[in-house]
Amino acid sequence: MGAERGRRVRSLRTGLVLGCSGVLLAGCASMPDGGGVEPVEASPQEPQVRVFAVPPREGAKPEEILQGFLEALTSDDPEFSTARKYLTSKAAKSWRSDRSTTVLTDGPTADARQTTTDSDGNGYRYVMTGQKVGVVNTEHAYKSDRGTYDGEMHLTKQGGKEWRIDSLPHGVVLGKSDFQRLYQSVNKYYFASRSPLDRDGAQPTSLVPDPVYVRKRMDTVTETVKALLDGPTSWLDQGVSSRFPSDTKLKAGTKGLTFDDENRLKVPLNGRADRIGQSQCMGMATQLFFTLQNLTPTAIEEVELQDAQGTLICALGADAAAGSAPHRSAGAYSQYLVNEKHRLVSLAKNGDEAHPVYGPLGDGTYALGSVAVARGERRAAGVSSDGRSLYVGSMLSGGEAEKTKVRSRAKRAEDRLTAPSWDNRDDLWVADQDPERSRLLWLAGGAGEPVEVKVPDLADGRIKSLRVSDDGVRVALLVEQDGKTSLKVGWIERAGTPEHPEVSVRELRSGAPQMEEVTAMSWAGGGRLVVVGKEAGGVQQMKYVQSDGSDAVGPALPGLTGVTEIAASENERLPLVAHSEDGIVRLSPGEGWKTVVTKGSAPVYPG
Repeated sequence: MGAERGRRVRSLRTGLVLGCSGVLLAGCASMPDGGGVEPVEASPQEPQVRVFAVPPREGAKPEEILQGFLEALTSDDPEFSTARKYLTSKAAKSWRSDRSTTVLTDGPTADARQTTTDSDGNGYRYVMTGQKVGVVNTEHAYKSDRGTYDGEMHLTKQGGKEWRIDSLPHGVVLGKSDFQRLYQSVNKYYFASRSPLDRDGAQPTSLVPDPVYVRKRMDTVTETVKALLDGPTSWLDQGVSSRFPSDTKLKAGTKGLTFDDENRLKVPLNGRADRIGQSQCMGMATQLFFTLQNLTPTAIEEVELQDAQGTLICALGADAAAGSAPHRSAGAYSQYLVNEKHRLVSLAKNGDEAHPVYGPLGDGTYALGSVAVARGERRAAGVSSDGRSLYVGSMLSGGEAEKTKVRSRAKRAEDRLTAPSWDNRDDLWVADQDPERSRLLWLAGGAGEPVEVKVPDLADGRIKSLRVSDDGVRVALLVEQDGKTSLKVGWIERAGTPEHPEVSVRELRSGAPQMEEVTAMSWAGGGRLVVVGKEAGGVQQMKYVQSDGSDAVGPALPGLTGVTEIAASENERLPLVAHSEDGIVRLSPGEGWKTVVTKGSAPVYPG
């Protein structure tokens, strides 16, 4: 290697051709002929920009081959056909690019500090390093990973002539900005599983989002449908079920799925779907409809399922889809808060007035510190202003309230009960922060004997805040541990019998790993949350994150100082509401933050 030994090589844009809006620009960049290779930060590209790799040039040096291969991984080639040209014939056939996608903060760095010599006197070994952000596995599921990446690549002369990579890790490794440019987060939808604790015995209709990542600018619709048919990811599979029979696939020979001019989609399936009934088929169509709804620029009109013979099984239009999963078309929920008199009040939808709420939680019978309104907006729960007691009451005129059996014995008010949260089964959740006995509690129907929820992954942390998702399958927790508060997301397991219920929160995972401290959070529709917190060494900020811990792509939220509480609706068209140093403020789409009420706290939407 001579003077090049130990030189650091980073993934570059050199040798890539850019095309805007799918049109290839004139000219073609080539690999450099020689000279030093300087580290260059990969710059984020516009969404319409396409990046194409070029094959290795004749006589390219080892560092050029390595650099060219890393660049080819960041191109818009879905099959990595150009990247394989940098590999030996044997390596090109055995390399599994789909094994995983490792996301680094700033792309991989190759260090030639280690070298080896082949029997013919040729060979170089490069050590690839970087700081990991996350990994996408074979299920297309993203998992946060803040560890160190280490990988090795070995180069040899193929046929004694041209340098090629003959040994490399399976999968793809690239920087965060390239990952965000090349991959798209998509929510697959499955139905909530039946629970022995469901009181009405009805088939669950709640659709649960299961986020995955697919590559952009390829056949995204087809790849998303294949991912849906593969079933839920392993993190969620015990909490949801699919209406598709096991081993259902696209009909053999299906090249691709495309919407027609009227935005209708036909999906031919294999023989596993030949004998299904209409009810099951409509459930399958519902899953498809909501999974694909964000992949088209205009609203989907209809999805049609066909059997292996091409015969129509069922079709689902937009109007019927809204009725098949009612919570996915959530209404204009009201906004609520606790006013300066410690009473539950509702906010005017488009104004700055707070209106009294009927019932004992709104008439001053109890002094409240935090509240939760059931999704039907007929009942509410409130924690007393001293944090000791939990009340549940009607929101109807003349309604009554009762003091539940939940009571905190903590000495300090800040160590007592959290704000409560209702799930879509009308069950109530609350956490006791008592350092001597911190616990998460569940009340069937919001009444009766509280059940202590098992949280195996909580260790010695204690829950400071909680919100159950609109589907009732997932729960977001703010967990304090070692003096820091972080966001954790887990799925809910309901077992036992109605007489002896067993409720657990399983497989907690980090919901905002990029934040060192999280102050407040709320579900914000589908698989997304809005969080308030600080990154290491930073100032308070507010942003959207995916429930899998990845960043949600979209416009940045306007800054707001001193935020202690945040509320968002499952209907993403409704405004955010926050408690800041300016009082209760509201952020409507396309507008800035506006103060609604100067005095008040605990803003919430139903849930």
